[in-house]
Amino acid sequence: MSNSNHLMSTYARLPVAFKSGRSVYLTDTDGKEYLDAICGIAVCGLGHAHPDIAAAIADQAKTLVHTSNLYEIPHQTELGDKLCELAHMDKVFFSNSGAEANEAAIKLARLYGKQQGIERPNIIVTNGSFHGRTMATLSATGNRKVQAGFEPLVDGFVRVPYNDIEAIKKIAETNSDVSAILVEPVQGEGGVVIPDADYLSQIRVLCDENNWLMMLDEIQTGLGRTGKWFAHQHASDAKPDVMTLAKALGNGVPIGACLAAGKASVVFSPGNHGSTFGGNPLATRVALTVLELIETQNLCNNAANMGDYLLKQFKLELGDVEGVADVRGLGLMIGIELNQDCPELVKLAMEYDLLINVTAGNTIRLLPALITTKQQADTIIKVVSILIKTSR
Repeated sequence: MSNSNHLMSTYARLPVAFKSGRSVYLTDTDGKEYLDAICGIAVCGLGHAHPDIAAAIADQAKTLVHTSNLYEIPHQTELGDKLCELAHMDKVFFSNSGAEANEAAIKLARLYGKQQGIERPNIIVTNGSFHGRTMATLSATGNRKVQAGFEPLVDGFVRVPYNDIEAIKKIAETNSDVSAILVEPVQGEGGVVIPDADYLSQIRVLCDENNWLMMLDEIQTGLGRTGKWFAHQHASDAKPDVMTLAKALGNGVPIGACLAAGKASVVFSPGNHGSTFGGNPLATRVALTVLELIETQNLCNNAANMGDYLLKQFKLELGDVEGVADVRGLGLMIGIELNQDCPELVKLAMEYDLLINVTAGNTIRLLPALITTKQQADTIIKVVSILIKTSR
């Protein structure tokens, strides 16, 4: 494996390159096979090199890849209909990534505020959040580490602690320029932080009382990851006005979506927003195939069952282990928080043929594919437990 001197130094890459994948496994250039428990950071929910996805890509590539949004795109229309049916939303804008989907949501919230007579609309965001790396989404993100050096940031964001309804109520009492709140149902990059069961429902009430848009970033949590089609469906009465998706929607083919309902669905008009590549025939054909497979193979249920199993077993294995601060999860989104930073465990796991991730410095984040079996879950449990017990 050789390193190129021509790539910008934007990634601290691990010393491995993969040449192929199958199901939940990746094979490196030396022929070594790994169980992938991070699946492209919650992207390849159907696993790698899925034959139906490959067939859809090949067939569409031979037919039509791109025309632009100057014209009708039948697959895009069909995908919009399907997503709105699943999410009970009304309209959708397609982009190429999660950050772009969140950019669309931010622009929509600002325009909505202007239409309500707010001269400088503000959006409430939370500490510990991650919404992307464009200038607006970086500014919305609640992590000073990723913002450092890129000032001046985009203004118009009011920050509150995550999972703190009282802080949001205080903003409602003191700030009349708020037009929306943007929040993750579970903070992924922030360390798999799961809020109180009624957190989103209470946000819904506050948004209704104050005429705000409730905007949920479901880029990591959506499309079966937490055992439901969308994570907010675990809560009662928490349907958003705006919801963003990406990651798992294309199983590796770049696509993002910003969905809107009710009053939020009529904010944009032609010329307010757009994308050259967004929702092109190839990406939307693949996304349709992804949704069909999740639905027909009942993968939301599998994610719920395997997630419950992983969480239960990890608590049994690690509940009394010194140095383990918390074990938490929702569906196939598991976080094991340690009392100290543990980035070295990523490389150590590779020695056991397992791919994991550490986020927030001290939290092992596991995002296995939605197709994960009990046998594969047992392997993840065994290796991760060994790593934690032997490294403390």
